[in-house]
Amino acid sequence: MEKDLKESKLFTPYRLGHVTLRNRTIRSAAFESMGKDFGPTQQLKDYHVSVARGGVGMTTLAYAAVNRSGLSFNKQLWLRPEIVPGLKDITDAIHAEGAAAGIQIGHCGNMTHWSTAGCFPVGASTGFNLYSPTFVRGMRRSECVEFAKDFGRAVYTAHEAGFDSVEVHAGHGYLISQFLSPYTNHRHDEYGGSLANRMRFMNMCLEEVMEAAAKTGTAVLVKHNMEDGFKRGIQIPESIEIAKQIEKFGVDGIVLTSGFVSKAPMAVMRGRIPTKTMSYYMPWSSWPQKIVVNLFGNMMIRQYDFEECYFLENAKKFRAELKCPLVYVGGLISRAGIERVLDAGFEMVQMARALVNDPAFVNKLRDGDINTRSGCDHRDYCMARMYSVDMQCCHNCKEHIPDRLWKELNKIK
Repeated sequence: MEKDLKESKLFTPYRLGHVTLRNRTIRSAAFESMGKDFGPTQQLKDYHVSVARGGVGMTTLAYAAVNRSGLSFNKQLWLRPEIVPGLKDITDAIHAEGAAAGIQIGHCGNMTHWSTAGCFPVGASTGFNLYSPTFVRGMRRSECVEFAKDFGRAVYTAHEAGFDSVEVHAGHGYLISQFLSPYTNHRHDEYGGSLANRMRFMNMCLEEVMEAAAKTGTAVLVKHNMEDGFKRGIQIPESIEIAKQIEKFGVDGIVLTSGFVSKAPMAVMRGRIPTKTMSYYMPWSSWPQKIVVNLFGNMMIRQYDFEECYFLENAKKFRAELKCPLVYVGGLISRAGIERVLDAGFEMVQMARALVNDPAFVNKLRDGDINTRSGCDHRDYCMARMYSVDMQCCHNCKEHIPDRLWKELNKIK
């Protein structure tokens, strides 16, 4: 087995666009909930520096909105010139630890409120979003053009802030995904109906991103849904066609994911979400949702049992159809699991929960053997609290966790 590890490509350098990663690991763009007033904080810096120090090849700051209307929460980043100095402070510190720095860019579409977005929420189509909950206005054609340009502008801003890579969020039911999915796209113009029409907005965004990336030397990854996770959403055959279209843009990699935050959130992350814990951390200003989640959360949110490498079998179907580099994400908690993925032909791997549990996990993988495993046991406390307070693991949380929450968490284990 020692011979197998020596032959592994996990700790070999990888050329991602114009930057060379020291190994094949990436901290995925899971929401940290560590920003403030749409900007970075010392806490956000400290976390990503700890991950960089822990040996990861690249760490990715989560979800930076390309414009004000794309924000869901106050703790998210709004990628604009005013926050460049704060972000540059973070990227400089990441680079000093030997890691590359990435940032995810996107737009939440219908998953917001007027108080956060600064305007009436917009999406692919007019309707009502139960996730927020809020009424939503379908985007005008002129807005489609302008928002696509905002994605390009975000690349220039990211480059100015010192980022080596951007990850375009085209999955999970956010704006680009809302145009792609027949579940949320009910338009009757050139942006709706056929798959070619539903890909039009994505194409416009990627055109702007790739033009900006070429001028700045920024690497580009695209997060893409293999499936939405329910019958009326995108299924694998159609998703493969979308992935082939993304590939044509010459992106540096596609991150393969699944799930729809507003419809099938646990299809994204897998595991059994502790809903009473989630309700506990929700603010009383959202008291109707807080009460509903506490009483009916387990019935509202479809639960999935966790298994390691839970997306791998579906991801292999994309590997067989695509030539571009692919990044695997989904349930990586051990050296053995990572080796399975790399042996299946994937160029890089992303992890989040294992690095929330232990930012130094990658160094432990390097120094350990095939049996090296994360201490994360997927009680998903980190996810239950991440949209209300900061993302922390129950095993190293810096604040007291009430006994009644431990009771729920212990049942999930």
